[in-house]
Amino acid sequence: MTPARRCSRTACTRPATCTLTYVYADQTAVLGPLSTFAEPHAYDLCEEHAERLSAPRGWEVVRLIREHVPAGPSDDDLLALANAVREAGRPIASVTAGSPRSVAQAVAEPGAREAREAGARETGRRGHLRVLTTD
Repeated sequence: MTPARRCSRTACTRPATCTLTYVYADQTAVLGPLSTFAEPHAYDLCEEHAERLSAPRGWEVVRLIREHVPAGPSDDDLLALANAVREAGRPIASVTAGSPRSVAQAVAEPGAREAREAGARETGRRGHLRVLTTD
């Protein structure tokens, strides 16, 4: 899940609801809905700072949204949550008494159970990658 974006104003910890961008050629400040991705040339503002926004003398402020609606969870967030719950509900691979593997290792390696069921065994490891072979 994506972490909630915060207001770009110093010392403000409220969640961002709008994105402010500047069009220097037109001397315009554009305040629109919260952008999908945080960008370096845009400023995320909370509802309070968006309402109090003022532009330099001679500049125009264009507000593309009438009211500030806090962004709720997106479909991606809900799918990620559903996948996490589904993964947590899966039974943990059984660990035999003489096995050097711990329950934490069995849980931390997604796909390990499927690999064992397919007759594959781990012959090497490099970072997060595993080398599996079948006999």
